Amino acid sequence: MTHDHDLVLRPTPAQTEAALNPPPGRTGGDLVIETLTGLGASTVFGLPGQHALGMFDALRRSSLRYVGLRVENNAGFAADAYGRITGEAAPLLLSTGPGALMSLAALQEAAAASAPVLAIGSQIPVAGLGGGRHGYLHELRDQRASFRDVVKSVHTVRTHSQIPSAIAAAWESALTVPHGPVWVEIPQDVLTAETTLPVVTAMDATPEDVVPRPELTAVAAHLLSTAARPAIIAGGGVVRSDAAGKLRALAERLDAPVATTFGGKGAFPWTHPLSLQSWLEDRHTTDFLEDADVLLVVGSGLGELSSNYHTFAPRGRVIQIEADAGKLESNHPALGVYADARLALQALLETTEPRTDPTAPARVAEVLSRIRTRLAAQDLDLEHRLVAAVREALPSRAPSFWDMTILSYWAWSAFDARHPNTMHSAQGAGGLGYAYPAALGAAAADPTTPVLAVSGDGGAMYSIAELATARQYDFDVTWLIVDDGGYGILREYMTDAYGATTGTDLARPDFVALAESFGVPAVRTTPDTLAADLSKSLATPGPSVVVLPALLKMFEPTHL
Repeated sequence: MTHDHDLVLRPTPAQTEAALNPPPGRTGGDLVIETLTGLGASTVFGLPGQHALGMFDALRRSSLRYVGLRVENNAGFAADAYGRITGEAAPLLLSTGPGALMSLAALQEAAAASAPVLAIGSQIPVAGLGGGRHGYLHELRDQRASFRDVVKSVHTVRTHSQIPSAIAAAWESALTVPHGPVWVEIPQDVLTAETTLPVVTAMDATPEDVVPRPELTAVAAHLLSTAARPAIIAGGGVVRSDAAGKLRALAERLDAPVATTFGGKGAFPWTHPLSLQSWLEDRHTTDFLEDADVLLVVGSGLGELSSNYHTFAPRGRVIQIEADAGKLESNHPALGVYADARLALQALLETTEPRTDPTAPARVAEVLSRIRTRLAAQDLDLEHRLVAAVREALPSRAPSFWDMTILSYWAWSAFDARHPNTMHSAQGAGGLGYAYPAALGAAAADPTTPVLAVSGDGGAMYSIAELATARQYDFDVTWLIVDDGGYGILREYMTDAYGATTGTDLARPDFVALAESFGVPAVRTTPDTLAADLSKSLATPGPSVVVLPALLKMFEPTHL
């Protein structure tokens, strides 16, 4: 009897001939690049270093596109955004020691935001591995240990034959929901030594789906169908699983109001009659969600920001759909459904009974009206105008990337993302310097649309070097820098907490002149001209910078 797998595993005569006669001059670096190509990669990010040169030399002999940034952390942010936009694993090539460690903040953000980044770093020669003190350049006692608490999985290679399987295993790990960053490290001498192994061809590292258990979705469907006041919180998992359409269908089937988390921006239409939008830091929203007798939480762990700083205390039954098993019921008791959001929502669409609640739109409108009334009493006209100006200027499907700055904090709550997977920020881990290099990664992923990055002047200084990258690759990215002379949000926090500030006021360059020194067109704008200046920059191909001198305020939080 012939089994199907026999046919799959048996090489053709041509494959046998190629395997027995590999081309000369190949190295371990070639095995890395061949494996990435066989897995379906098309673009890699990174920054070369002495121990990693074997990989970079092999890039020269491949069809892969290389996007090199000026700082490893920024290369990691670019790979993060590429992974978010495409849903593909984004290879990130790094060197040993300092070069590897420089990527950790970016990989932490990728882990928090479930972005699939495949980081491949070099290592000192094999003879130096094992935690000794051999005096090699860039040597760490245990480089893997530096990554183990940050990434999903760590893979160490010691021989040529281990390279394809290690990278394939890491690729599968990165793309298994929840997506996330992974780390592979390969010693320098393994990368540079010649190999007689056959050329790596197509690799299969397709992850398994995380399918909901039917008995759990049956209970969830019954609870939702018979609820008096159901409500839904949609998190980033809805966006990552491309489940926005199924979310809307379920909400309309149940007449259930929907609030989106900051990571779930765009998961539900902003102006829909059932949309509570994203005012999660407002007590009116918190009260409404607490009053739900059945609350469906999809693709969110209800962490600090999504729970109004852990003041959220639901009184009804909670159903939590989450692809990260560790987040199930981590903050609130629930009917925990371990599953990909798209598959679980499909199951609920097939098993819930329609319910009608003609009062739901009016109740949603009342909450939003109360929020508007509260904000109107706080003298925040400038901030509202700036959010509106950015929305007016940005094309509907153009992605935007936001740093940890006051305008971004506003955007989390107040910005209409219009479409899923178009608004991204560093709110997962909260590191500075994310927006601009991430926007460059998005431009590499999809060159057909302009990309917007938004930073404060403090965060912008983390990424200034990448103006050279934007110019070198002619990426269509407009960078809005809101210049308030310091770390604005920290200035506000310290003033509120201590009545004075320390270390928050900064000397800064003339950003317009600095951008132009890189060959990047730049303009200084005002709140009145922001929409027009942004529109012009976004409509002009290539990189550009718009500088807005402005001192912004946050709205008053209402946790209690």
